[in-house]
Amino acid sequence: MNESVAVFAGTFDPITLGHLDLVARGARLFSRLVVCVSAEGRSTLFRPEERRALVVEAVASLPNVSVSLFHGLLVAEARRHGARVLLRGVRGGKDLEAELPMAFANRAMEPSLDTLFLAPAPAYALVSSSLVREVNGLGGDPSAWVPAHVARALAGRRPLAGGAGRPA
Repeated sequence: MNESVAVFAGTFDPITLGHLDLVARGARLFSRLVVCVSAEGRSTLFRPEERRALVVEAVASLPNVSVSLFHGLLVAEARRHGARVLLRGVRGGKDLEAELPMAFANRAMEPSLDTLFLAPAPAYALVSSSLVREVNGLGGDPSAWVPAHVARALAGRRPLAGGAGRPA
């Protein structure tokens, strides 16, 4: 049997139960799934290494899932892992509208790389890392949307302007 490898990339700031739903389903679809945590981009609540560690703990029970912290283009990271599929979650039209141009650009840079869009389980259709950060930042309890270890890591953590969060 040929090994099928996919990557599921994101900032994962923090990883949510919605992300984990997609990871578990991707792990069933592919012989190997690499969760690629981006170190690039916008201000985050958790530093890249912290986000990677939270993801590693969250996927520990899935033997065919590994976690990678990456810088730069996703297509280069996908090549590094021998992936032929980018797994992406779309919760609705706005997500799809944002994801399609990226899928087209990735395909232009690496024609052998396909993008597979998965809809979340209905229970997670409205869950996002942004929602988790906002609720947490305002003193609410986001534990219904994240694994227990992530809820513990969020406890008392507030965003810093232009950087990673810290305990309040």
